[in-house]
Amino acid sequence: MPADLHAFAVAGMPEVSPGDDLARLIRDAVERAGRPIAEADVFVVAQKIVSKAEGAMIALADVHPSSVAERWAAAFGKDPRVVEVVLQQSRRLVRMERGIIIAETRHGFVCANAGVDASNVAAGFVTTLPRNPDASAAKLRDALRAAFDRTVAVIISDTFGRPWREGAVNVALGVAGLQPFLDYRGRADHHGRRLQTTVIALADEIAAAAELVTGKTCRTPVAVVRGAAEWAGEGSGTMLIRSPSTDLFR
Repeated sequence: MPADLHAFAVAGMPEVSPGDDLARLIRDAVERAGRPIAEADVFVVAQKIVSKAEGAMIALADVHPSSVAERWAAAFGKDPRVVEVVLQQSRRLVRMERGIIIAETRHGFVCANAGVDASNVAAGFVTTLPRNPDASAAKLRDALRAAFDRTVAVIISDTFGRPWREGAVNVALGVAGLQPFLDYRGRADHHGRRLQTTVIALADEIAAAAELVTGKTCRTPVAVVRGAAEWAGEGSGTMLIRSPSTDLFR
């Protein structure tokens, strides 16, 4: 039977600062909104507030750009300090062209600017991705389970661009309490043919659905997706990273 999913944004989240108890802030916002939490609800939490709570923020005043960062910034009208942070957060530079840096992070994510971002953060600072998004998701999942006395899952999401497609989508960086994939291999279609390769990135699709209710400018960095109980389980965001051995575009 097809799933019946329902998503809603958690309104009233305050500004998040380093050291904040993110689970408590989410619990308080949910309670103020009068939105009861159900078994198997999935909390989709924007990476930005996780990074802020964990102190994954860099003061640009403390950054000393390298000569590479200085040259690149001068050529494309960028802030050399931000470029330097991007270089420091990169394990591999995939492409630097026309003022755009696509990089592989230390986690293995391939994205613009290695996930370094100056939006929704105080002037003079940038955020970096959480050091271990799966660990962050697991810690938050455990705290939210205790806060609501419900079995819940957590996705830590971020917005990535896509090769060959216009527009950005939310994807799952960290996952806890949810199967990251929906595997159709071995199942028969309605013509009786066995599916051989179809594996859906379930956690990414739930993260993308959540973005539709949170938006980017509404100050609602948390959403709840309901109806995913059949996909509860164990997995990680790391599982969604394609192995170099199967990456035809590396």
